[in-house]
Amino acid sequence: MPTSRSPVQGRQVRFALIGCGRIAQNHIEAIKQHAERAALVAVCDTDPAALQAAQAKTGARGFTTLTDLLAAKAELGIDCVVLTTPSGLHPRQTIESAAAGLDVMTEKPMATRWQDGLAMVKACDDAGVHLFVVKQNRRNPTLQLLKRAVSEGRFGRLYNIAVNVFWTRPQSYYDSAEWRGTWEFDGGAFMNQASHYIDLLDWICGPVESVMAYTGTLARNIEVEDSGVAALKWRNGAMGTVNVSMLTYPKNLEGSITLLGEKGSVRIGGVAVNEIQHWQFDTPHEMDAQIADASYETTSVYGFGHPRYYDNVIRTLRGEAHPETDGREGLKSLELLIAMYMSARDGKRINLPLHY
Repeated sequence: MPTSRSPVQGRQVRFALIGCGRIAQNHIEAIKQHAERAALVAVCDTDPAALQAAQAKTGARGFTTLTDLLAAKAELGIDCVVLTTPSGLHPRQTIESAAAGLDVMTEKPMATRWQDGLAMVKACDDAGVHLFVVKQNRRNPTLQLLKRAVSEGRFGRLYNIAVNVFWTRPQSYYDSAEWRGTWEFDGGAFMNQASHYIDLLDWICGPVESVMAYTGTLARNIEVEDSGVAALKWRNGAMGTVNVSMLTYPKNLEGSITLLGEKGSVRIGGVAVNEIQHWQFDTPHEMDAQIADASYETTSVYGFGHPRYYDNVIRTLRGEAHPETDGREGLKSLELLIAMYMSARDGKRINLPLHY
């Protein structure tokens, strides 16, 4: 959607970070890597210790509420608000920031309810501002190569797709904050931990026709699921599965996607889709030489995509590019997630798209 905000020219793009917890550190480092074109001018958190630590690390001005931060938008020259808060807070904070005339970037999932996601997109459209939804895994070189192989038709017809997310989240992880493991603010293994993998189902493989799912809370003392499985059928005829567990012993084991087609088969695995483990097609292609360079070592399930994601956001706000993952793109994975939860709750197949 076109925006009413003028491109940022002749200066740095100025970001304000709302939420100074775990994932916020990736955003701080990403902005730092783009210091020539971007600056973090404000940080906000309700936790005094987290806020103080973020201020000390960044030198940005600190606020305890989003409302106070927005009141200082002109003074600080804020261009874009970055939401790294609990997922259930994203809708209200997006709508409030858009009403203040600021572009918004939100971490995944963009919301925990379908109607909230729609409301976020509408609020930003009405205000004439951008809504960016963070999908940094799309920028992984392994997945960029896979996306290209699919786009250029190397698989021929896709037959089967399998996504596995076998990680571990101990009880102490959920106990570390009151909002973790709640339906209202967090979502479960599908919605939170596997969100980026659910995103791959549409982005790489095309629109999903229908889904059936089971979820369970097998070992953790939380409201939401720690385990889930789903069977999917794509509009192109492919079928596949999603298998998610936060109970893997004793540590994170695998984050993978496997594609089987009439002319090729690929498996990208490792702890977070960071290794091309199988790559075979009937016809050679120049992209095959990039396999070894695409794989990389990682100790984090977040990967290294945040700086690459910020590059697109910065170039978009400078009027040099279009958003790679805007609000409408974010709605695609939210729609799939909501369909999975509806199926698990009601014990039936859910057809897509959902009714808007």
